[in-house]
Amino acid sequence: MATRRNPTARQVRLGTELRRLRDAAGLKATEAATLLGASSVQMSQIESGIAGVSEERVRRLAANYACTDDELIGALVGMATDRTQGWWEAYRGVLPASFLNLSELDHHATFRHDVAVIHIPGLLQTESYARALFSYMHPELPESELEPRVSHRMKRKVVIEGAAPIPYKTVIHEAALRIRVTGRVDYRAQLARVLEMSEADHVTVRVIPFELDSFAGAGSTMVHLGGAVPRLDTVVRDAPHGTAFVDSEAQLEHFRKLFRRVEEVSLAPEKSRDVIHQLARES
Repeated sequence: MATRRNPTARQVRLGTELRRLRDAAGLKATEAATLLGASSVQMSQIESGIAGVSEERVRRLAANYACTDDELIGALVGMATDRTQGWWEAYRGVLPASFLNLSELDHHATFRHDVAVIHIPGLLQTESYARALFSYMHPELPESELEPRVSHRMKRKVVIEGAAPIPYKTVIHEAALRIRVTGRVDYRAQLARVLEMSEADHVTVRVIPFELDSFAGAGSTMVHLGGAVPRLDTVVRDAPHGTAFVDSEAQLEHFRKLFRRVEEVSLAPEKSRDVIHQLARES
C-alpha cells in the first residue's frame, strides 16, 4: 500500500469519512484494523488520507461499521477509486495546494453556491479583474508567480462554462459590484461578464442592495460545493491562516441555513440584473 506525501483535500476527506463511520460504530482504530486485516499504522494512514484504499476495503469497512447507506458507500467508493488527472495538475508545484484542492472539489461538485460581499466571485471574474486582485493582495509576487494564479482562475470557469456545467447560484452584495478593483473600462467589462453569465439557464445571480435594512451578514462570504451525497458537501472559507475546508455535518448545516437566509433577503434574479444594468450605466 503506497503512501502519499501530500494527500489532496479530497483524499483527506475520504479518510475523515471512514473515521467518522468507525466512530459512529463505537470501534477503536485497532479494532477496525484487525477486522480489516491491516495494522494499526495502515489504519491510521488510511484515515489520514496518506494511504489509498481499495473499493473492496471500503465496502468491508462499511460492513464492519454496520453502515447501510448505499448512496454514501457508493460515493466513498467513487472517491477511493477515482484516478482523475485534471487540468489543475499542471499547476502542482507552481501554486499553493489550496488552489488545486479547490479545483478538484469544483470538478467533482454537483452544485456550487457562493456568497460574495467584497469581491466578485472567482468564477465570474474577468482576467483583468483577477489580475488586479492578485496584484493588490500579493504585491510581492513576481510576474512569473502572478500569471499562473490568473490563468488558473480563468481555467476554473470550466465548471460553469464547459460542456457539462454544474448548477451555480451566487449572491453578491452591491458593495462587491461597486468597488472598482480595475479601471473604468475593465470595470464595465466585469459588470458585463456578470450580466452575461446571469442569463445562463444553470446560473442564478442575486444581489443584496445597500438599501436592505437589518442585514448583518457581511461576514457570510463562502463557497458551498455539493458532494455526491449531502453528507459529502464542502464549504470553503478564507481564514487568517489560509483556505479552510469545512466538512463536519453540524457546520455544513449551519452554512446551508446561512445561504438560505442570505438568498431569501436578496433581490430576485430579474431585479438583480436591473441593479447591475444601472451600475453599468452609471460607470
